[in-house]
Amino acid sequence: MPPILYVMAVTVEFGPYLRARIDPVMTGVGPVEAAISLSVALAEHAARGALPALVVSLGSAGSRSLEQTGIYQASSVTYRDMDATALGFAPGVTPFLDLPAVLTLGPALSGVRQASLATGASVVSGSAYDAIEADMVDMETYALLRACQRFGVPLVAIRGISDGASELGRLEDWAQYLHIIDERLAATVDRIEAAFRDGELDLSGRH
Repeated sequence: MPPILYVMAVTVEFGPYLRARIDPVMTGVGPVEAAISLSVALAEHAARGALPALVVSLGSAGSRSLEQTGIYQASSVTYRDMDATALGFAPGVTPFLDLPAVLTLGPALSGVRQASLATGASVVSGSAYDAIEADMVDMETYALLRACQRFGVPLVAIRGISDGASELGRLEDWAQYLHIIDERLAATVDRIEAAFRDGELDLSGRH
């Protein structure tokens, strides 16, 4: 069976525990960089006739309601930047694209808590959470999913909550818990690898 392709945004999230386990594609920050980088990687795999069976996105997310440093699997994702309501489209719906505002993610990983996710190009902090309906926010997952859909590969997105309980004021406010998240994401990778090896993941749908 083709291997899992791991994807992360930046090396500051890629600590020693994850380094001991995986060699991910690094996409850069935000939906544009994520879409470009993963699309190129998948195209290269497709050209070799070796598309992965699964893409797993790992990284941090913000939330003011979920446990800080907790690990969550995204059960769904929205594109919070997309707003064509002036043209009569619902919030989050990309015009002339036959997709709903909320896209379901899967397959579900046993033993990992589920939460909804909203992707956008801005860092959310403080009162900006008032406009967010999802449980957590990041800057890449929606774009990664669209790239995976283009190549027919399912996506699992795992996020560690790095911030959100208090307002961000500097880079260190986001990075202070990344060493804890690194260790916890690595344990989740072990769980994913075991489930993949044992055939416990349903990879037949939600591409």
